[in-house]
Amino acid sequence: MKIQIINGPNLNLLGMREPDIYGNQPFLEYFETLQKIFPEVELYYFQSNVEGEIINQLHESGFDYTGIILNAGGYTHTSVAIRDAIKSIKIPVMEVHISNVYAREEFRHQSLISAVCAGVISGFGLNSYRLAVEAIKMANKTP
Repeated sequence: MKIQIINGPNLNLLGMREPDIYGNQPFLEYFETLQKIFPEVELYYFQSNVEGEIINQLHESGFDYTGIILNAGGYTHTSVAIRDAIKSIKIPVMEVHISNVYAREEFRHQSLISAVCAGVISGFGLNSYRLAVEAIKMANKTP
C-alpha cells in the first residue's frame, strides 16, 4: 500500500506559522511519526507552494498509488485546476485540513475540491493526516 501526502501553500511553515491554529510541530517531524505508526504503509510526502506542481504530483501519483491525502491549503477555496486534476485520476483523494475550517473565516467554508474527494477530515490538528491514512486503509480492505 502506497499513500502520497501532498501539502499545498504555506504548509512548509508548519511549526512556525500561526501556532495557535496549526500547532508547534513541523510537518516533517510529524511525517516521521506517521511512518512509525504505519510501518506497513509506504508513505510519501510532497509539498509545494505552486499550484502547477501540486497538479503534476496529483497526476504522477494518481494511477500508481493506493490513495492521496491532500491538504491544498488556500488552493482548496480557489483552484478549479486542482479540482479537475483530482477528478481525472483513478485513486481516492482524502481532503485534509489541520484546523476546523468552519470555525474560521467565512471564505474558508467553501471548498472547490470536496465534491471530487473521497472524504474530508478537518479540525483534528496534524492527527487529521493519521485519520486520513486510516480511512484509506479501511477503504482498501478486502471483505
